[in-house]
Amino acid sequence: MNQFQYVKPSDLKSALTILAKDPTARCIAGGTNLIDLMKKGIVVVEKLVDINNLPLKNIETLDKVVRIGALVLNSDAAENKIITAQHPLLSLALNAGASPQLRNMATVGGNILQRTRCSYFCDRYMPCNKRQPGSGCGALEGYNRMHAIFGGSDACIAVHPSDMCVALSALDASVVISGIKGEYRIAINEFLRLPGDHPEKDNMLEKAALITAVEIPHHTFTKNIYYLKIRDRSSYAFALVSVAAALEISNGVINDVRLALGGVAHKPWRLYQSEKYLIGKQVSEFNFREAADLALKNAKGYKYNAFKLKMVPGAIVEALQKAVSAT
Repeated sequence: MNQFQYVKPSDLKSALTILAKDPTARCIAGGTNLIDLMKKGIVVVEKLVDINNLPLKNIETLDKVVRIGALVLNSDAAENKIITAQHPLLSLALNAGASPQLRNMATVGGNILQRTRCSYFCDRYMPCNKRQPGSGCGALEGYNRMHAIFGGSDACIAVHPSDMCVALSALDASVVISGIKGEYRIAINEFLRLPGDHPEKDNMLEKAALITAVEIPHHTFTKNIYYLKIRDRSSYAFALVSVAAALEISNGVINDVRLALGGVAHKPWRLYQSEKYLIGKQVSEFNFREAADLALKNAKGYKYNAFKLKMVPGAIVEALQKAVSAT
């Protein structure tokens, strides 16, 4: 690890000023991803800006949204009474992520900004356009079992590792960002990017800006919800495929639905077409399978991850069935 400067601003304005003046500066909160990348030499930081003194640790209910501060710990968000009562799907997803030790350190803002765990990205001796633009994508012809089947490109087929973000995608959350010119919001489904020709750009965050909160609009998805995570082991493993499912059901009819996938794309993969199909339909395995088949549109498997083409529809059906039976 290289030598670096360490600063700890006491307020948001000071932090933004440091970021604006020094393009080499990087922010640290829990450090559960950044420190690993620094140790491996994948990220070289000349100035580390510790933002833990900033007042970004509240969870509150506002008129139209639940607002979660960027420095709220994943474990605290998962167990918070506001979250468990109003957005239990988020709680389920958070508790499915990583391990208790990591959830006790990782922050909501950092979870959104974490980098891919693609083995080619994490090995600085291997080709990776995300780490070194123009060097190639080793995963395309390499060992790509964990990689994307949706939204990839010839430049990158890495996946976003977050469980939390899959639930936030399903819940239409927005990322609240503060910059020198003020505060603004971007829907999380727009904030996180597909790789295209620039996989090194994970998101829409500007250099001299900070995520300060996440806002989730009020929903009635509090009963028939489920987060399914299929992985190689039951703890501290990233998803092969995950599904966030939320339903509003009345007399056996689906009035509203949200579906998002994890482990299959460069960002959470929202299933808008499947949602549209299910609205107004009866709760039935047939309709769930039809919706799951629609989800595979534009999917592309590779040598070692083609199994996901069968796993995804089965996971969607299972998640919907468990959401129906959930209380």
